[in-house]
Amino acid sequence: MTKSHPVRTLSAVLLALAFCAAAAVAQSDSQKAFATLKTLPGTWVGDTPKGPVQVNFKVTGAGSAVMSEITSAMHDHEDMISMFHMDGNRLLLTHYCAIGNQPRMQAETSPDGKTITFTFVDATNLATPDAGHMQQMVLTLLDENHHTEKWTFVDHGKENVALFDLHRKS
Repeated sequence: MTKSHPVRTLSAVLLALAFCAAAAVAQSDSQKAFATLKTLPGTWVGDTPKGPVQVNFKVTGAGSAVMSEITSAMHDHEDMISMFHMDGNRLLLTHYCAIGNQPRMQAETSPDGKTITFTFVDATNLATPDAGHMQQMVLTLLDENHHTEKWTFVDHGKENVALFDLHRKS
C-alpha cells in the first residue's frame, strides 16, 4: 500500500471546494438580468409619441420581485403594474394591463446583457387567443440613468408598438 502525500490530498480537497464554490456563485443569464432589474428602483420619466410617461420601479417581496408602475397620458392615466420575478431559472414578467388581462412573458437576454426581451407565454383573463394583449416588452439599458422600453400590443393580428425613452428622475 502506498501512502498518499498529505499536501497533495489537501490540495485536491481545496481544489474541489473551489470548483464547488464557483459553481454555487455562477449566475444564469436570467439571474443576472433580474439583478440588473433590481438596480432600477426610483422614478423614470420620458416621452412617447402620444405624450409623457412616468415609470416607478420598486424592489418588493424581500427582494423576490421588482414592481414597475406605468402612468401615462396615453392610457387616460390608468396605471399599469408589471411584476418581474424568477421562476426557477426563468425570469418572468406579469403585466397587469389597463384592459383587464394579465399576460406573462419570459425573458431572454442579449449576449452583452443590455437588452432583456420578454416574450408572451400565456395570460389570464384573455377572452380568446387573438384578443388584445401585450405580446412583448424589450427593455434596453443604455446606461445607469437611461433605458428604453418597447411594448408591443397585439389585437387580432394587428400590432401596436409604444416606445418609452426613459431617464432616471430620482
